[in-house]
This record gives sequence, structure tokens and C-alpha cells, in this order.
Amino acid sequence: MTVVAAVVIALLAVAVVALLVRLMHVGRPAPRPGSRRILVPFTGGALNTRVLEAAIRVSLAEHATLVPAYLMIVPLRLPLDAPMGDEVERAVPLLEAVENRASRAGVPVESRIEKGRTPTHALRQIWAAEEFDRVIAPAPQAHGNGFSPRDMTWILTHAPVETLVLRPSPEPDPAPGPVRATVRRMAHAAAR
Repeated sequence: MTVVAAVVIALLAVAVVALLVRLMHVGRPAPRPGSRRILVPFTGGALNTRVLEAAIRVSLAEHATLVPAYLMIVPLRLPLDAPMGDEVERAVPLLEAVENRASRAGVPVESRIEKGRTPTHALRQIWAAEEFDRVIAPAPQAHGNGFSPRDMTWILTHAPVETLVLRPSPEPDPAPGPVRATVRRMAHAAAR
């Protein structure tokens, strides 16, 4: 009987120690890779390399999924659901290049193309449909592509989560390597 009692006491002591160790580590559990989501909206047919690389670094640090969203602007003369073949042909290689870079860095990616009458209209639609933990928005570029200062003010005022604004490279950003190669293949195929 004393042996059984000693074993039970030892098991209880181990259970109490395990419970105490677990309670000491209670708090916010570490996020699973990809459980957080970081939205990187862009428009104008380009995503600056400096902004992309920073978004990838933030996603790595936060164990987050990168959600690049190409905001496709539909003119008022067309219905919102009108086919936008030229814009899609511009967006898909850019999103593929973002996915390739992020994948090489070990960051999960969920790309989006969102239509809207303006960049802010497209963002409103994304924010209404999905939740994000952070937004990383590229500041207006000197050569006019992307968000306007007015769009940026709206984003900072209306974003539902913390927003980082990153200044793009000072000079126009050349197309990333995978995009250039894709564009060359498309041009070559069109010439045939």
C-alpha cells in the first residue's frame, strides 16, 4: 500500500509541476506561421521593390501571411463587373513576381485583385470582406503611379488596423526580374 501511495504522490507532484510550468508560460500564444495577415495594396501597374522587400521583412518578423492586393480602377463609363483584360494582364505578372519573392523568403502569400471606381473604393471593398492585422501602403511616387496624396490621407484616416506608410525608392523602380521575363515572354508570344 505504501508503494502505491508513493507512486500516486509522485504522479501528483509531477502533474502539479507540469501545471505550474504551463501556467508560467500562459499568455498570448505565439502566432502560427501565416495566422496574421498583412495587406499590401498597390495600383498603377507597379509595386516598388523597396516597399515589397520591407513588407516581406515585416511578414517574416510577425509570422504573417502577405496579402498583396492589386487595386484595379474601373472607369465610370463601364459597369463595375466589366472585363478588364489589359489590367489583368498587367496585374497577374506583378502578383506572380510578388509571390515568387515572398515564397523564396518563406512567407506565405494570398494575392488579390480588387476592382473599384477609385483606389479607396477598392480598399473599402477589401476591408469589408476580409480582416487584416496590418496594412503596409506605399507612399505616393514622384512619377505619379500608385496612390495620390489624397488617397494616402484617406487610407491613414480610414484603415481599420495599424497602417505603415513606406516611402518608395526615389527613382522609378524597374520591373522586377520575374516580371521583366514574363513581359518578354508575353511580347514574344504576341509577336508570333
